Amino acid sequence: MIPNELSAPILASAAGAYPPHYAEQPELSAALRQMWVRRNRDASAFDRIQRALGVSGRHIALDIGEYEALDTFAKSNDTWLKVAPEVGEAAVRRALERVGLCGRDVDHMFFVTVTGIATPSIDTRIASALEMRRDVKRTPIFGLGCVAGASAMARAADYVRAYPDQIALVVSVELCSLTLQKDDLSIANIIASGLFGDGAAAAVVAGAHRAELAGPRIVATRPILYRDTERILGWDIVDSGFKIVLASELPELVRGNIAGDVDDFLGALGLGRADIRHWIAHAGGPKVLRAMEHALELPEGALVRSWRSLNADGNLSSASVLFILAELLDESAAEPGDYGLVVAMGPGFSVELVLLKW
Repeated sequence: MIPNELSAPILASAAGAYPPHYAEQPELSAALRQMWVRRNRDASAFDRIQRALGVSGRHIALDIGEYEALDTFAKSNDTWLKVAPEVGEAAVRRALERVGLCGRDVDHMFFVTVTGIATPSIDTRIASALEMRRDVKRTPIFGLGCVAGASAMARAADYVRAYPDQIALVVSVELCSLTLQKDDLSIANIIASGLFGDGAAAAVVAGAHRAELAGPRIVATRPILYRDTERILGWDIVDSGFKIVLASELPELVRGNIAGDVDDFLGALGLGRADIRHWIAHAGGPKVLRAMEHALELPEGALVRSWRSLNADGNLSSASVLFILAELLDESAAEPGDYGLVVAMGPGFSVELVLLKW
């Protein structure tokens, strides 16, 4: 059954931010197509895949003409080190300002990314920019991929259950455009090059004793790891950086498992799919969203925010689900007593479920 809701953490706010550059999908596809044609004269597969992705444009870290100069992993990662703190700071400021908080109010920061490497991790730069306290706790997480936004929210909720007077901050920064592999002619890379966009998002998770903050309660979470699925989704680390691993079996894996996973999670809480009014699903791509809609037998329009996010911004990896959640909160569409379910998926292959109640 559902735990005592009054002791559940509060999702106080969520907000996103983008890098300053935006390109319409035809412009991006034309630039990418030139790279493919130079190495492979048959561009029919490229054209067909790009048309099927359902993305109208994407925010990107640099002006489109600057990517040609990123011919080594070091150059791409140096760009990530410059842009990521800036866009991450912007997302955090928005999330905190929406609930009247500042950097010094943060007790623990959970930072996630899968598109760049830094030691120290860039949450240190965000902490300095926002003048966070010297005793702020930090948990940087790398490698969870698209599931990481939901997973970090779940881990932040775990933390404030133990410290109900404290504030946890979830920060996701993904600059997927900087992982472009120009010499990879695989179908997986054609999909990735047309699907993933750039952005940062942040969420404020407050302990139950912070009664001055309002928002849905995080009443339960569940991580799910599928055994022996490491080659379904992830990175291969090559000389030129992050090379996409994206198996064609992924949509069918979702289709065959997600309904049972959701039903087991909700059933243990005395709930069913019919009790969920708001579905906050990671915008993984058209095939993944359709697999979820079919497997979960969702009513028409249940994933409208996910489809809208995919079309406007592409797949923002771990930040995606937080952007969609921020839109739901901004719309004030939920009423007291409503349930919402956050569903995200990523490398592992793994799923994170987060149950919200308004």
